[in-house]
Amino acid sequence: MKKLAMMMAFAAMLMTGFSCLKKDDTTCSDRTVAQDEPAILSYLSTNSITGFVKHSSGLYYKVLSTGTGATPSLSSKVYVKYTGKFTNNSVFETVTDASKTGWVLGSLIQGWQIGIPLISKGGSIQLYIPSAMAYGCNAPGTIPANSILIFQIDLVDVL
Repeated sequence: MKKLAMMMAFAAMLMTGFSCLKKDDTTCSDRTVAQDEPAILSYLSTNSITGFVKHSSGLYYKVLSTGTGATPSLSSKVYVKYTGKFTNNSVFETVTDASKTGWVLGSLIQGWQIGIPLISKGGSIQLYIPSAMAYGCNAPGTIPANSILIFQIDLVDVL
């Protein structure tokens, strides 16, 4: 029960995006995409990840499977299975039941808004998201401020 409550709280924060979570914390300054790029490239190199692409936004991604169904737009409701982790490879969230998702893509963090439409229903993608395209200084309690986030996402359905 406790795990379900934590998962629901994280999902709610993921849906609101970082812009709605402004805090009055002046000790943190949001990092830029350019500031996070060396750390992302180091992660990819250290973990021998090849075949990745840099999006014009600064998001890095690797399509594992393109899928064959509908491609989502920002107004689409997406049902996903995913694992989120940090650049130290520690997992902070795993969702294996896509029925617990069903979020409007445009309400999610910018990295997901850009990355998920790169695949279609049935596809799978890895996203390497700079902190500015995730939560920046406004990260939820389980995620440190200015964290680069890595997601493996399976797009189960698009409505």
